[in-house]
Amino acid sequence: MLAAALLGCVPLQRRATWVIYPLQRSQPHDGLAVVNQPDGYGLHIWLETDSTQQGVCRPRWLVDPARLFNGNGSVPFSSGLATRQEFFDAVARKDVRRALRRELEALCKARAPRARWQWQEPPRDERSIPAAVFPSLEERDLLSPPEDESAS
Repeated sequence: MLAAALLGCVPLQRRATWVIYPLQRSQPHDGLAVVNQPDGYGLHIWLETDSTQQGVCRPRWLVDPARLFNGNGSVPFSSGLATRQEFFDAVARKDVRRALRRELEALCKARAPRARWQWQEPPRDERSIPAAVFPSLEERDLLSPPEDESAS
């Protein structure tokens, strides 16, 4: 009750709206806008797919979203980076995950129409982010495995 009373004292333009909508980067379904701050600021989550496993398409999570500007306006745009913590806070919400799932499934169908769609939950904290694997760079003389680097 107290929270509702206090929220009523905050002007509308100073409240986070949590508006969520597709915001294309270079092709349909490859971005999602999440207005999580007052004045239309938020996240532009860039969506990518992983079809490295034969016949399967799933999300490839990019946990460093772009900063969204004018998210409540007629011409939203992104520039720079938002924080990972904002990404984690956003994907903790069911409505955001539902929109991510819808857009990523459509992106997979566009990129790999014959592949089976497989949903994979987004990382919720730093520990949940898988180490990036770059097989062509991890040959004997180039790079050591990421796990070895993080242990030292």
